Amino acid sequence: MNFSEIAVNRQSCRSYDSSVSVEDDKLQKILESARLSPSACNGQPYHITVCKGESAKLVAKASTGMGMNKFASDAPIILVISEKPYVKTAAVGSKITGNDYRSVDIGILSAYITAEAAAQGLGTCILGWFDDKKIRKICNIDSPVRLLITLGYPKDGDPLRNKKRKDLNELVSFCE
Repeated sequence: MNFSEIAVNRQSCRSYDSSVSVEDDKLQKILESARLSPSACNGQPYHITVCKGESAKLVAKASTGMGMNKFASDAPIILVISEKPYVKTAAVGSKITGNDYRSVDIGILSAYITAEAAAQGLGTCILGWFDDKKIRKICNIDSPVRLLITLGYPKDGDPLRNKKRKDLNELVSFCE
């Protein structure tokens, strides 16, 4: 699949086939793509905790408050993305410019993870609703959890939904 095909076919999966495991080689390709994702000053101010089995079930449960993310319990893997400190050069740059490079870097990381997963025939969903304290305890993490990414095979028949996006003219302007 080329990148344009990935962009068209990748969607937030909310219907996982819990009976099918993700192959280790596919997971390793996803993690390697994550490792190669760009970040400010190449600082990679994040950590990925791969949760499988019982830890994935506990993390999924910690993401279902107020009825949210019920599908997460069927995902065989949940990637927990936690924030780490800046490298010195990125910290200085962030302070001078007022830009939050860590959030940008975590967004780029997530895009690489979800794109590579789609290329591997897997589904993903990025979750922002979760109980940070519970997940830190489950995963023995000492820094803020910023995102969860569910990962697994979509159930057979999970349809490709139409993408509802703004028109390109609303998103893009040219300045010459």
